[in-house]
Amino acid sequence: MPKLAASVSWLFQEVPLLERFELAARAGFRAVEIQSPYTESAEALAETLQRHALEAVLINVQPGLAAVPEREGEFREALTRALAYADATGCRQLHCLAGVTDDPRAEATFVANLRRAAEEAGARGVRLVIEPLNTTDNPGYFLTGTEQARRIIDAVSSPHVAMQFDAYHVQIMEGSLTESLRRHRDVIAHIQVGGVPGRHEPDAHQEINYPYLFDLIDELGFDGWVGCEYAPRAGTLEGLAWARRFGIGRE
Repeated sequence: MPKLAASVSWLFQEVPLLERFELAARAGFRAVEIQSPYTESAEALAETLQRHALEAVLINVQPGLAAVPEREGEFREALTRALAYADATGCRQLHCLAGVTDDPRAEATFVANLRRAAEEAGARGVRLVIEPLNTTDNPGYFLTGTEQARRIIDAVSSPHVAMQFDAYHVQIMEGSLTESLRRHRDVIAHIQVGGVPGRHEPDAHQEINYPYLFDLIDELGFDGWVGCEYAPRAGTLEGLAWARRFGIGRE
C-alpha cells in the first residue's frame, strides 16, 4: 500500500501553514511535504511536527537555481538554509529545483552543483532529488523529462542524488507513466500525484488511471513516500474520498 504524504503547501490551505499539520494528522496522514517552509522558523516547524507525530519527508531548496550558470553562490546559500531546516525538522530529503534557463552551460552547471551539494547533504544523512516539470505550467524550466533527469543523475553518480517522479508533470510531458516508472525505478526516491488536467485530486475525474498506478507502485516494491501535491477542487477534506482505501480522509 503506497504511503501517502500530504503537501501542506498545497493541501489544507483553508488555514495558515502551522495549523495545516494538525488537520493533516487528523485526516490520517503520517507524513508531510513542506515545499515552502521558510515563512516559519525551523524550530516552530519542528515543534509542530513533533506535537502531531508527523514526519517531514520533503523540503524544497528555494529559489530554484541549481542549473543556472553564474548563480552557484546563491544556490549554495539556498542549500545551506534548506539543510538547516532539514536538520531541525528531521527531513531527510531536499528537492533541488533546476530553475529557469536556456543557457547551454546549464546541464554542466546542474551536475557540478549537485556533485558538491551531494557531498554536503550526504554527510548529514540527507538525499537530494531532482524533478522534471512540465513546460505549460513552468515555461523555460530547464529540467523537463525523465530521460534528461536520469542522464543528470547518472552523470552526478552519487548515492545521495535521485529522481522525484511527479506523475502530473510526467503525464503532460511524456505519458507512458507505467514504462517510465519501470525504467527509472532504481533511481526514483519520491513520487508525487495530481490529476490531469487541472492538477486536482487523483480521482476518477481526470485522465490518469491512478488505481492502476498505485497498484503498480506496490508491484515495483517502491517503499518511499507518495506526495499528494495538488489543488483541491473544493475543500481539502471533501476531496480526500479517493484516499480512503489507504486509510486517509477521516476527520
